[in-house]
Parts: sequence; structure tokens; C-alpha cells
Amino acid sequence: MVPTTAAAAETAWELWEPSVLLVEDDPGDAVLVEELVVDGTMKMDLRWVRSMTEAAEVLATETPDCVLLDLHLPDAQGLEAVSLVQGLAEQVAIVVLTGLAEEQTGLAAVAAGAQDYLVKGRVEPELFGRAVRYAIQRKHTEQAAVALQAGALQAQENARLERGLLPRPLLRAEGVRVVARYRPGRAQALLGGDFYDIVQAADGTLHALIGDVSGHGPDEAALGVALRIAWRTLVLSGITGAEQMARLEELLMAERARDEVFATLVSLAAVPGEQRARVVRAGHHGLLRRTGADVEWVEVPGGPALGMLPGGACWPTAELPVPAGASVMLFTDGLFEGHVSRGPERLGEEGLLALAREGAGLDPEEFVDGLIEKAESLAEARGGLADDVAVVHLNWN
Repeated sequence: MVPTTAAAAETAWELWEPSVLLVEDDPGDAVLVEELVVDGTMKMDLRWVRSMTEAAEVLATETPDCVLLDLHLPDAQGLEAVSLVQGLAEQVAIVVLTGLAEEQTGLAAVAAGAQDYLVKGRVEPELFGRAVRYAIQRKHTEQAAVALQAGALQAQENARLERGLLPRPLLRAEGVRVVARYRPGRAQALLGGDFYDIVQAADGTLHALIGDVSGHGPDEAALGVALRIAWRTLVLSGITGAEQMARLEELLMAERARDEVFATLVSLAAVPGEQRARVVRAGHHGLLRRTGADVEWVEVPGGPALGMLPGGACWPTAELPVPAGASVMLFTDGLFEGHVSRGPERLGEEGLLALAREGAGLDPEEFVDGLIEKAESLAEARGGLADDVAVVHLNWN
């Protein structure tokens, strides 16, 4: 008969020998604990130290499964001892050893974070073994619950930051078609600082932004949100071009968590019906221009990334021809920096352009979604796209 999973787990648990550190200054009490270990069915790897100082030396290099802790040590008294052990090894289960008249102290120790307490001289070997076992299990359960809660809180924070990175386009008139996409990298394991926005000013001018804060994590994502909101505010205030870049760089300098953090971005402005766009590029890579059945990679003149040359950079405004019926696609580097095999080879700019030309005649939504899906598919061998991807596809004429 094959043992059940529960039975197998119970057998493995019974055969397991936990490591236990006994912190007790009284040799007589230490001998009693050693006898409980010898007489019990649950074997333990017991180590005895006489003071908190000696315990600290052990915990600095070793992580036992459980600490048996006397509350009357020469260098630590009462709940102070519990606090000191928690500070030295927060993942270790603690069972407090108390005297006959100190049951309330034992309860207070459990309230302070210990997993259980035992009264010296009133413990049988089997009870002693179960107490240590359950204390270790209880500690593991507490740690799992804390990790689960921390993961849930992190997921909620990531979701809030991602919502801040994903604005609703502010469009005021007909004739403008926008397709925007955002994909977190590798099953949301990484939260990046990619961001985008689309705003149509009161005079009808269409403004679009795509950007990428260096690094990954909540700090970078929060900075991306700040830059996006600041950009929208500047656009609605009529501030564009080089002055807009300078204001955004001031914000980045004030908000970044580390001096080495920088941001690349492209800001585009176009009047519906006109066959051109004004583009300001700050350290960002090129864009795609779709004209009929053709797709081109275009890089207009630009300046450095924000934060690279504080106060000393300039960002020229370049004019980009956009023929009637043509479209422009802005995107972040996560779209072409993914691997295409288990080796070091990446898709790259040329590879992305080749994929784009395969779908040149598609509808804008099909074109954008197909391009992202192809890049993701090629990167599957390495677990998918590691970096976030933001895409904005625009047509205004």
C-alpha cells in the first residue's frame, strides 16, 4: 500500500532532527533539558550556551530551528531576552523556559512574539518534543502568512503604479486614431518605469509621449508616473519643445532616488490634417513610420537623456514628415531587447523592423498587437520579455 501524502509527511517529520539552541545559565536546568531530549521520541540536535552573549555569537553564523530561552540570564532579563533573540534571528522559533511561579511571564513572552512557553520541572519528554515541534511549525506558518501579506501588498502597490502609468488619452476632436498598449515584463515580476500619454490641446494639436526610466522597481515606476503627469500638465499649459524637456529634467533631478537614474523619452506634437510632426527626442531610440505597405525606422536629431547632463543639455525640435494616410509608432526598448533564443542573441532594431514589415498592411490594432505578440513569442525560450513594453500608435491625417 502506497502511503498517503499526509502520512508520508508525518513520517518525514518524525524522522527529522531539528536543531535547537538552549540558552540557560543554570547547569542543573540544562541537564534536565538534555534528559528530556534523550528520553523523548523526537530526536534533536541540542546545543547549550550559558548567556545571551554566547547565543548571539552562535546566531551570527548559524540558524537553528528553535531557541529554548531562559528568561533569567546574567546579561538579559525577562522579555528583553525574547526581543534580543528576535533581533538576532527573526526566523527562529522561540520557546520560553519559566519557573513554577512565572506562568504569567510565559504568557507575556508569547504575546511578545515567542511561539510557546514551558514550565521547568513540569514537562514530560513527549510534551517537550511536541512543544518544540509545534513551535517550529507555528513559526513557519507565521512567516508564510507574513510573506503572503507582503506579496499581496506589493501586488496592490504595483497595480496602483501601473494604473498611473496607463492614462486615458485626452482627445477633443474626431479624425485622430490612437492605439496604446502596455505590457509588464515577465509576468509582472519586474515593475519598470515605462510610461506614455496622449493629449489633444484646445487648439486641436495632438501631443504624444513615450518614455522609460532606467532600472526596475517601484521607485522607477513612481518616477515614471510623476514624469507623465508633469508632461500632461506642461502640455495643457502650453509649454512644449526644449523648455518642456528642461522642466521635466528638473522634476527628475528632484524626485529620483539615486543620482545615476535617468530617463529617455520622445515627445511628439502634430496638427490633425498636416503632413508633419514636431518631435523632441531625449536619449530615446527611433520610432516607426508606416506609409502604405512600407515601414521605416526613423531617428530624428535629439539630445541626451534627462538627468545625464543636468543643466547643460539642449533638445532640438525636429520636423518629421508624415505623408497623408501614414502613421507613427512610438515604443520603449523592451519591445526589441528581448532574446530570440536561449543564447545571447536579441531581436534588436533590425529584427523589430523586419517583424513590422511583415505586418505592414494590417489595421493599427492588429499591427501593434501582432508586433508585441511576435516579440513575446520569440522570447519564450528565455521566459518571455524581461522588460516592460509601452507602445503608442498614432494617425492624425
